[in-house]
Amino acid sequence: MLILSSGIVKLGNILSRIMHILLSPRGSAASLPRIHERILRRVLAVSLFVLSAVATHAQGGPPFRTDDPETPGNKHWEINFGWIGDRNLAAGAYQVPDFDINYGLGDRIQLKYEIPIAIEETRPQPANGVDAAVPGKVLGGLGESLLGIKWRFYEHHPGDPAMHDRWGTGLLGAFGHRAVEPSSDAAPSTAGDSPGAADAPEALVNLSISTYPQLFLDNPTRSVPRGIVAPGPSFYLPIEVNARVGPLRLDGEVGYNFGNRNLPQSWGRGLLVGHEFSDSTEAYLELYDEQDANRIHTVQGVGNFETGGPKQRETTLGIGGRQALNKAKTRNLLLMFGRSFQTVTVNSSQPSWIAYVGVQVLLGPKE
Repeated sequence: MLILSSGIVKLGNILSRIMHILLSPRGSAASLPRIHERILRRVLAVSLFVLSAVATHAQGGPPFRTDDPETPGNKHWEINFGWIGDRNLAAGAYQVPDFDINYGLGDRIQLKYEIPIAIEETRPQPANGVDAAVPGKVLGGLGESLLGIKWRFYEHHPGDPAMHDRWGTGLLGAFGHRAVEPSSDAAPSTAGDSPGAADAPEALVNLSISTYPQLFLDNPTRSVPRGIVAPGPSFYLPIEVNARVGPLRLDGEVGYNFGNRNLPQSWGRGLLVGHEFSDSTEAYLELYDEQDANRIHTVQGVGNFETGGPKQRETTLGIGGRQALNKAKTRNLLLMFGRSFQTVTVNSSQPSWIAYVGVQVLLGPKE
């Protein structure tokens, strides 16, 4: 408990320093509500271009919405226990907790299973000249299952040809074969690595790209008809790229959710920018944008998942990080909080706040 408290204080101090800079009168936070949609798109486009030009290891995934190309490593487990919240003026969605279980199959493939205990909140609304009053209610139950497989299909090292031997699955390690390390004159990075990971050979990678197909499935419960989860199945297909520019770590992701006849299709776009203060402490800013690509005109669904309304968009700015809780860096504290920098109204899905508080456990054979 003392170690956990110390980790929270240490990471909290770093995050508060960053927030102080952002919220100063000359900072950008005061002007965020006036950011035009076209500027946001340009920022994301330029950032993704930079990621594709100069890249190395960066850390996405829990506690962030944006993911990255990194995998746990051959025969290693990454298990995240997270308490997640997303609340706006009309509704709230919570996972208490969310169980996120990942396994490394070889050096480049990650298998994922995730399932939460979900709580869906409808916030009370007074009557107006158009709509009747909405009573508040809170429902809970088993959330939807998520099955995913991440494949880091491209990996480049300094001094190597751009295409030759850069593609692969990394499955040799899964069958007891040791992969041949690439030859490179580049010195290992001294900036540290993600908690629980060794400094080499990962530090030699300067460009990696992955895809992470994910399938959302309803469980055999009454969560859908009760309005606790969205009706499934749905399929999400993203691409991830990571990078380092000087002392900053960058990670970008763009994905498309194909939805279904009861769930709109949507785009997801994320960007992480951060720094590793030590081998045990890292902090990041995250810009994430999720936008409906189409509108379902017929009224169907239950509660907060009822269709027939306008297309929705959720654009958030978050700050968070990771703090190792033990010397081996196999127990890590995960924290993230943020909110929308667009106008928050009852009729929009822009959140008043989002948050993630969790613990990460890393397991596996010693190298």
